[in-house]
Amino acid sequence: MRLKIIGSAAGGGFPQWNCNYQLSRAAWNGQANVRARTQSSLAASANGNDWVLLNASPDIRQQIAATPELQPKPDGPLRSTPIRAVVLTNADVDHIAGLLSMREREPFVLYASRRVLDVLDSNSIFKVLDRSIVERRELVLNRQTTIVGTDAMTTGITVETFPVPGKVALFLEDPALGDNNFGTQDGDAVGLKISSPDGAAAFYIPGCARIEESLKARLTNAQCLLFDGTVFTDDEMIRAGVGVKTGARMGHIHIAGDDGSMAAIGALGIRKRIYVHINNTNPILDATSPEHAAVVRAGWKVAFDGMEIRL
Repeated sequence: MRLKIIGSAAGGGFPQWNCNYQLSRAAWNGQANVRARTQSSLAASANGNDWVLLNASPDIRQQIAATPELQPKPDGPLRSTPIRAVVLTNADVDHIAGLLSMREREPFVLYASRRVLDVLDSNSIFKVLDRSIVERRELVLNRQTTIVGTDAMTTGITVETFPVPGKVALFLEDPALGDNNFGTQDGDAVGLKISSPDGAAAFYIPGCARIEESLKARLTNAQCLLFDGTVFTDDEMIRAGVGVKTGARMGHIHIAGDDGSMAAIGALGIRKRIYVHINNTNPILDATSPEHAAVVRAGWKVAFDGMEIRL
């Protein structure tokens, strides 16, 4: 199975369009130790020909342009794509807005939890994805789903969908329900176990607020994990002076410390560990930073656009 990280940054990308924080400034200046990144998305293929997108970021056209495997074949029809399906992990803007760029009457199948499908159904702008062309299928929680394209064409990819602690998408937050995680419901945040027929498997969890014992048990001795690396410390954005929210308030666990993801996951025997969905304030974006060195020493890799994993 091939996995290609086509977008490794959190919402807004890196550098974010309006950000002048020191990391973004370094990226604007083209410093080699701080490479630019587009918004969170992953592509998976069991055979190298048929591809499944995991989340559709606002940068999808740019990501396809940078990824020959996702482009129409040189000898293909006038309108075609090797992208057979799109699988969503939540309804965050950085994971669904790219669907609007995939509206050109090209058949594919869209998979998401019932909660996320209901969000798409309630917003009329997503009617640009004609249902007679783009079928929508539910990912049932705690169940395996065989991912197929149009005309029941198999992709060879299977996903097991499971709930993870998280938060409802920002544009769906109900301030009156602040004490109840702003109205978060089952299916607002899910993780995926992506598998291929040869036994290869990887976990993809770009958003997670806590690492509970049940999640640890699921991840123990996994071949590969692509995990939420949004912030290094919980109050990172506040200390940087660019925001007022903690990582926890945004539904993301931090990396560092005894209560961070690096410590919680480090003892689980996972062979490949990669941080994805990295916010523009996270110092691991700087390849020369002590924070970057710390995650590498702990056995992690820091995702970048174009990174490929073969399992």
